[in-house]
Amino acid sequence: MNEKKATPVLWMEADGSPISCEEKIKVLDENLEEIKQVCQDAFEDAVLMGCDETKVREIFKSVISKIDNPYSQQGPKKNADNNKPVRC
Repeated sequence: MNEKKATPVLWMEADGSPISCEEKIKVLDENLEEIKQVCQDAFEDAVLMGCDETKVREIFKSVISKIDNPYSQQGPKKNADNNKPVRC
């Protein structure tokens, strides 16, 4: 994989303010790295199997655009372990 130094992500709250909780930022950054690696692996597989690079990228974009937000109208986010709002 091409090792490029990524620009740090500025994670934002729904109201536009930056997320300041270090633990939340750590989890979000780790999740993003996992997503990047899975996408990179799948992309390489597709290209090695003869798929068109542009078409693969279009498919990936389509998948991302269709991700469902199960919390969109349910109020504050809940911690899956104890069903309490996630706080820092």
